[in-house]
Amino acid sequence: MAAEPMRAAVYHGAGDIRITDLPIPETGPNELLLKVSAVGICGTDAHEFDSGPHMFPAGGFVPGHEFAGHVVAVGEDVSGFTEGDLVTSGAGVSCGECTPCRRGASNHCLTYLTHGLQLPGALAQYVAVPASICLEVGSLGITPDFAALAQPMSIAVHAMRRGRVRSGEDVVVIGAGGIGVFLTHALAQSGAPPVVVDLDASRLEMARRLGAKATSLPGSFETTGPAVVYEVTGTSAGLDMAVSMAGDGTRVVVVGLQDSLMSMDMRRISLREIELIGTNSHEFAADFAEATRLLSTRASWSDVAPVAVPLDGLVGEGLRPMVDGRVSRIKTLIDPWGEETRSTV
Repeated sequence: MAAEPMRAAVYHGAGDIRITDLPIPETGPNELLLKVSAVGICGTDAHEFDSGPHMFPAGGFVPGHEFAGHVVAVGEDVSGFTEGDLVTSGAGVSCGECTPCRRGASNHCLTYLTHGLQLPGALAQYVAVPASICLEVGSLGITPDFAALAQPMSIAVHAMRRGRVRSGEDVVVIGAGGIGVFLTHALAQSGAPPVVVDLDASRLEMARRLGAKATSLPGSFETTGPAVVYEVTGTSAGLDMAVSMAGDGTRVVVVGLQDSLMSMDMRRISLREIELIGTNSHEFAADFAEATRLLSTRASWSDVAPVAVPLDGLVGEGLRPMVDGRVSRIKTLIDPWGEETRSTV
């Protein structure tokens, strides 16, 4: 199979992604070769396309770190998978031996690399990935399209754990984008449905469908000091709001990546015993199975990811609208085998 060509999106720099033929990857020991069914694109992909490379290697790189596919080849020393299995992948590769890995923090591995960010990704018809970062999900009833949502859902699961949320606590989520709505669903399923704040009424409606206790526009929101606040927008205004609403002992979990330095009233942080908690990526062993379970709790995620765009539409229907701020859907999926945009219903 490796001698045959496959179609792939190849990143060459800012504004330059080309659809071209590449060899199908070889399947190495401990790896699975997946026929890619769907790939999600996110703000990181759009940022790299707009002004990168930042995280991407320079020139000739295949992105795509949110993906699922069917097993078409099983490498040596792999057990537990068979050809035809529908699997989803965590994408991040850790060594399992360094100090962070030994304490269970695989996302802080000293040699951590991610398929689609530093290693060849899945915006292609095939991708080879370690079996150790894959889970079979067909048996859960998850479709090939929605299986690609497991990686961003796992980011939300990890963020939820970082906030140490307990059932019944008052929680606020600022931002109802991709991670924000997944976080809303995870919190609701855990017994702590949040109040969700966003500027977009349609996204607030989505948050309500996914279990939000209440929703609000920023200007009309009042609180007496929730137990946990999640900042998911990555904006200075969002972080200011998160810290300003914090009361005594509030845990403020910073999910969104800030682009600039910020000043903060650290005296208030100390006197009110406010916790500032960072969160990054996911820990595969701790987060990924729960992410797939959460996906299986809904029959369809077509309201979150309504269409799958063909590879030829990656830029025009996917990345460019995200860069320009004119995309209405929360998640955009790419079908490397598709010839036209199709519904995920």
